[in-house]
Amino acid sequence: MCGIVGILARNASVDPDLLERATCSLAHRGPDDSGTVIIRETIPQAVEIGLGNRRLAILDISSLGHQPMQDRDTGNWIVYNGELYNFPEIREELEREGAHFAGHSDTEVLLRAYGRWGDACLARLRGMFAFAIWDARRHHLLLARDPMGIKPLYFFSSDRYFLFASEVRTLLDTALVPRRIDRAGLLNYLAFGSACDPVTLVDGVSALPPGHSLVWENGTISQKMYWDLRASKEQVGGPDISLDKSGRKRIEEEIHAAIAQSIHMHMVSDVPVGVFLSGGIDSSTVTGILSRDGARLNTISIVFREADYSEAEYSRLVAKTFHTEHHELLVSQRDALVAIPSALEAMDQPTVDGLNTYFVSRQTRAAGIKVVLSGLGGDELFAGYSTFSTVPRMERFLQVWRWVPKSLRRYFSNMLGFFIPDSDQSRKLTALTTANGNLLHPYFLSRMLFTPQRGAALLPAIDSCELERFRAPLSECVSRTINLDPINRVSYLESRGYMLNTLLRDTDVMSMAHGLEVRVPLIDHRLAEKMIALPGAWKMDRQTPKAMLVGALRGALPERVIHRPKRGFTLPFEHWLRDELRVDVETTLGKIADGPLSRILNAAAAESVWKDFQDGRTSWSRPWSLYVLHRWCERHSITA
Repeated sequence: MCGIVGILARNASVDPDLLERATCSLAHRGPDDSGTVIIRETIPQAVEIGLGNRRLAILDISSLGHQPMQDRDTGNWIVYNGELYNFPEIREELEREGAHFAGHSDTEVLLRAYGRWGDACLARLRGMFAFAIWDARRHHLLLARDPMGIKPLYFFSSDRYFLFASEVRTLLDTALVPRRIDRAGLLNYLAFGSACDPVTLVDGVSALPPGHSLVWENGTISQKMYWDLRASKEQVGGPDISLDKSGRKRIEEEIHAAIAQSIHMHMVSDVPVGVFLSGGIDSSTVTGILSRDGARLNTISIVFREADYSEAEYSRLVAKTFHTEHHELLVSQRDALVAIPSALEAMDQPTVDGLNTYFVSRQTRAAGIKVVLSGLGGDELFAGYSTFSTVPRMERFLQVWRWVPKSLRRYFSNMLGFFIPDSDQSRKLTALTTANGNLLHPYFLSRMLFTPQRGAALLPAIDSCELERFRAPLSECVSRTINLDPINRVSYLESRGYMLNTLLRDTDVMSMAHGLEVRVPLIDHRLAEKMIALPGAWKMDRQTPKAMLVGALRGALPERVIHRPKRGFTLPFEHWLRDELRVDVETTLGKIADGPLSRILNAAAAESVWKDFQDGRTSWSRPWSLYVLHRWCERHSITA
């Protein structure tokens, strides 16, 4: 795992000191090694290409894995962030065709694969990655990002420069990127608590979408999708299989085989690999499958001293069931509270979430662990969220509601506002009934932080063009789900929405802040293809959560784990904002009128959000999101 950066200059030079500083800004992502190179081209025009890498050595920890790396046969250069879990198979194929390797890193395999197959190599890769290759023969730069969007990659283009990096902050620190807020990104943030790819919070900076490649050539940029999460023609189990007892068993066996293959591939490493164990179904699945190999497995759990927030009961049960070498990292609420300033400092873009991941990652890395597997993604692919039941119901409601005369719709909406107490949920219900066809999809409403009405009050000066830039990627995402059934539609939207823009981004940034690599085997893109091909109804069971995943484990999971109350790693923000954090948050929100976003963010509306929280009409996440936004803008001198 690494941090990468690149500066391309047309008819200009790359400042070596600037490249070095940009590379050093990613030191937290790669504390083991550092490297830069400047390539000078004169054909077809004068171009300088500066590439930088900070390395976290996981595969081939020797100097033979050093980056930037050059293919001596082709002259191509690469900087690469990620892990290719099938690199031994690709290497073997290349060796059969006559390739020779100096080391045994996946970086070298990827570089040689590109030299042999060009960008067609992307279809062969299985893993998490973001990389850049300077093609010395074609005189162009190729960027690529993994299919599920596990690893980030951002870019910026101007008349003279093209920049890319693993983090937005690195681009800002070059001083070649204007420090202006992207208003569409700001709309994203207020709506969902994070910017939605490809939009970021910085004007002119874009994220390369998952499953996409980008080519820079002679100052021209072109993007291409090479993979998307959609149902393939060949369903798991074949098209004629029914969901009777034998049919379910056959499907569960196929799912089990796919999960097991992914998990075992994710164990490839030249350093020890542990497993984050919360005691939930997803992390217990990873633990259970690995434990069957007979090897002593290291599992890690964060355990709160306060019983109300501790999941120790379940993680200990799973560890005992599968005979793991279990490590408990004991902390208190106070420990987490004290870590908040450093967690805010680590944010690459503002996010309403992420502090949990920051804290878990810090404690894990401090314990000497460098690589862990996580159960992230199980809810999205195996229908674990409440959205899998609520969003289809909202779809059905809208199908009926559109036939109700507008006068009656207005009447019922007004009655809702009159009889239902003001709250986050009632505001969403009102937004659903008053959408009048303007709601892109009810999924977005289910995940919305501030409803459209509240968002408009906070940002009254947003124009139609900015609103369209906000809506366009969401609309495109929905359009790709037209042929999916309601359950699989939610699965796609969760994977390309909350999981991509919040969970995966926060996991990457907050773990890499400590030089910790987190791997997510439950969202291997080949496994995801199999799951999206299953009829959605097969994944839902009133008696068993994530029924297909539980069934695939063939009774191996303890019943108490399967039917435990659903709860992630939680911190008591509701309490903190009324006690320890109150003064800081209240004071910060009071500065919005004179802050970096004062020209576009309505200070009175922001103060009303704080008052609503104090009066119990909104949750802690709303004022917290405004607090984080203000602090991030101040820290990075971002203005309107």
